[in-house]
Amino acid sequence: MKKSFIRKIAGDTDSVGSHKTIKLGNFRHDRNLEHGKEEWLTPPEIIRAFGPFDLDPCAPVKRPWATAVNHYTIEDDGLLRPWHGLVWCNPPYGPKTGDWLAKCAAHGNCLALVFARTETQAFQKWVWPFAKSLFFISGRLSFCHVSGDPGGTAGAPSVLIAYGDLADQRLRDNQIIAGQYLQSLPSKLIRLRLKNSNK
Repeated sequence: MKKSFIRKIAGDTDSVGSHKTIKLGNFRHDRNLEHGKEEWLTPPEIIRAFGPFDLDPCAPVKRPWATAVNHYTIEDDGLLRPWHGLVWCNPPYGPKTGDWLAKCAAHGNCLALVFARTETQAFQKWVWPFAKSLFFISGRLSFCHVSGDPGGTAGAPSVLIAYGDLADQRLRDNQIIAGQYLQSLPSKLIRLRLKNSNK
């Protein structure tokens, strides 16, 4: 993996071009203060390693590279629109992340990228019971500004979540991105194993 792709958090204080940036911890956000929205781009290395995808339902309005054949932006409200094919979902991070993961689980043919915050309610409710597999990316990603320039290092590690067989196959076939693959077990099987282990 390229050194510019994953950076150390300490000392990452460089500014990028003429973008207005807000630094939250060690994670900068491009912010359109006029419209109150933040947009981040998935690093192109991730798309190349795990794509191609049929749809990105939460794509930035401005993007220097395609993340899928079809895109919905904030203007289309991809959460409410119908999804098709293999979906790439790098949702807006925050209180609505769980809504996006719920839609990924319902669609059942999706590869999602979120922070690896396994203790959150969204992860407990929409990842563990429904994901076919997970891929915990080594280090921390550097997401990109809408210009395509790398941003600051992310404030948490990232995980790719496979919903469905095709997405799982993409994770298993990965030979480019460093990390750990974990095959998820259905929640009923986990409960059964826990119950049987108490005997």
